[in-house]
Amino acid sequence: MNLLIISSSQRKASQSAKVARHIKVISQQFSHVDHIDLCDYQLPFWDGNNASKYVANSTWPEIEGKLKKADALVLITPEWGGMASPLLKNFLLMADNQDTGHKPALLVAVVSGISGAYPIAELKMNAMKNNKLVPIPDHLIIRNVEQVLNPVLTENIDTTPDLNNREQGLRERIQYSIHTLYQYAQALAWVRQQHQDSPYPKQQEYCYGM
Repeated sequence: MNLLIISSSQRKASQSAKVARHIKVISQQFSHVDHIDLCDYQLPFWDGNNASKYVANSTWPEIEGKLKKADALVLITPEWGGMASPLLKNFLLMADNQDTGHKPALLVAVVSGISGAYPIAELKMNAMKNNKLVPIPDHLIIRNVEQVLNPVLTENIDTTPDLNNREQGLRERIQYSIHTLYQYAQALAWVRQQHQDSPYPKQQEYCYGM
């Protein structure tokens, strides 16, 4: 099972990327884990034309290759003005359901304060319509993010000497969510295989959600 983690802050060295690195280290159930920080890539704004993804200097083909190989995704967004990141929404518009359809996604909101619910609601409501990603029920909201998951886990070593109850509980919740995501990845692999081997008549006529 391959896991693709996507962090979508438009800032370099962001808190979203920090959370992504933490998740990458602890996701040991998966045979391969990759992390994409969208601000490091050159992605055009999607204009509704599939060709727009492949304009000169676009790095979309590199991301597309990783999407094809992924069995599950973690989508991490900061909360800005109560909304998900424009980079993430642009990415989700570009994602083709042939690459992402019926793959489970763990949604993660990152916020410096105590909010964070709005991006999750936004993504669950309208971000999966045509790419057919399947958000699992157990989303995560990382509140007061500057104060948690510090320092970032290094390879197999937690360098934090003492954790308060809130931090310990958060880390355990993240572990649980990754465990659940892995189970969904295993189950939905069968669904994708069935769509390929036993397609519904005129299945391609229903490639877009209602």
